Amino acid sequence: MARKVVILGASGRDFHNFNVYFRNNPEYRVVAFLQTQIEGLEPRLYPPELAGELYPNGIPILGVGYLDKLAVNPGFDEIVLAYSDLTFQELGEVLSKAMSTGASFRILGFKDTMLESIRPVIAVTGVKTGVGKSSVSREIALELRSRGLRVGVVRHPMPYSREFYAVQKFEKPEDLGKYPLTVEEREEYEHYIKLGFTVYAGVDYGVILRDAEKNSDVILWDGGNNDFPFYKPDYYITVVDAMRPGLETSAFPGMLNFMACDHVIINKADQADKKAIDDIKERVRKLNPKAEVSVAYSDVYISEGDLKGVRKVIVVEDAPTVTHGGASYAAGFVAARKYGLEVVDPREYARGSLKEVYEKYKHIGPIVPSLGYNPQQLKDLEETLNNAPADAILLATPSDITALVKLNKPVIRVSFKVRIVEGPGFKDIIDRFLERGWRKNIFTFS
Repeated sequence: MARKVVILGASGRDFHNFNVYFRNNPEYRVVAFLQTQIEGLEPRLYPPELAGELYPNGIPILGVGYLDKLAVNPGFDEIVLAYSDLTFQELGEVLSKAMSTGASFRILGFKDTMLESIRPVIAVTGVKTGVGKSSVSREIALELRSRGLRVGVVRHPMPYSREFYAVQKFEKPEDLGKYPLTVEEREEYEHYIKLGFTVYAGVDYGVILRDAEKNSDVILWDGGNNDFPFYKPDYYITVVDAMRPGLETSAFPGMLNFMACDHVIINKADQADKKAIDDIKERVRKLNPKAEVSVAYSDVYISEGDLKGVRKVIVVEDAPTVTHGGASYAAGFVAARKYGLEVVDPREYARGSLKEVYEKYKHIGPIVPSLGYNPQQLKDLEETLNNAPADAILLATPSDITALVKLNKPVIRVSFKVRIVEGPGFKDIIDRFLERGWRKNIFTFS
């Protein structure tokens, strides 16, 4: 008899683990996906055309609160954890709650979930959300392109809408309109598109890989949260946050990335003290002595807009960094301090779902998370920003939310660029990656 399984996830690894391990496996039947972390998602259905012939009715996608109900009816034998950004305390709580139902508990690892590519793969991961993975990935992509290589950027999944797509391909700004994207998804795609790169996403990362391989010389895995790669990397980079030392050994699976990688980049060193950086280096020596280490600054600057006459600002940061990522602020607040601007605390002006976010994530500082997973959240974001008594909105999310909400204040955009100041630079990192690619004789240019 097939073992009944429940997969705990957050609209990302849960679908990938199902596709590569459970979908065509007659020894298992997945009862449901139970999801957490993402604010404002309603119950959905993983469709039959993606679930496969063993699931002619698809698979229900429910909130994690359904766990106890499912334990009674229809019951299950095993719970598989398939989401990230957990402290070890939270991991223990999830494990204990899961096993209290009587079921076994499992986490699928590299051998069960990593797909192999015919192209060289370089992966960028982090120890926690908000460490600056995307800015590192951009520099990697630019350096690869400068070598004459076609770069296929594959982004960790974020399929939050009711519609599921096996493959999403973004080559130009108009492509963003082809799909019902959330603000978080736009944040991760827009900056690549502006630089002229093709970005792949979706829910079937086997099909995505085959498509990307046809049109690319190398694959760049841009990880989400602090998850480990879906593709087996030939060179594995993990980004650490110097402003939050200790994260590299206090979160799952970020610590796994830290211990398994080839290269550690200590980011935001310009905003941290020397002791914090030295402590991280020491942890690298103890836990991953084979890894090389680079130290980087995150240069924050105003990229669009005029500061003339602006004294008070309301700051918008990318939501994941300051919600489950655990940071109290990000680049926008740093920019406000850099340029001597007064930050308006948005809490008393918060509306609806944003009020709830501040109550749930009490660590968040005087900033507005770019929450936009559904129309109501976008409306709440719009009202919050418009109600705040500020001269301008300091927008630090890479997504242009002005295309999604109507604002009554000028918008000043904040950008950030990672710059390595110590250890191997991006040219050196790409040299090491390409050496491995050539040695494996897997550069087969079409």
